[in-house]
Amino acid sequence: MATSLTPPDAHTDTRNDTPPSGGSAADAGSEMLDRVRQNAHQTIDRLADTAAPHVQRLQQGVASAEQVLHDKADGLRQTRDEWTENLRCTVRENPVASVCAAFAIGMLVSRLTRR
Repeated sequence: MATSLTPPDAHTDTRNDTPPSGGSAADAGSEMLDRVRQNAHQTIDRLADTAAPHVQRLQQGVASAEQVLHDKADGLRQTRDEWTENLRCTVRENPVASVCAAFAIGMLVSRLTRR
């Protein structure tokens, strides 16, 4: 059984900023591509860290606006129901006046649409 003679700390990143002497141009290009890729990843991580609080605030704002709109819609539904019930009561109490008013509104709409 063969044992490894390399120390445990030898498994660290051996890339450096200069191409190895005697190395090929492909190796140098590969190392430069790795550095560019690593810098791009770091830049994206920094941007994500910077943007995260803003995104969270935006999500909270949207949730708050959604709640306000939901509350307003409920209020409008209640108002609509109240007006509908009031109109029904008025028609039940004054059926003749209601029919006359509906006839007059129909005539007015008819004349306005003829022109």
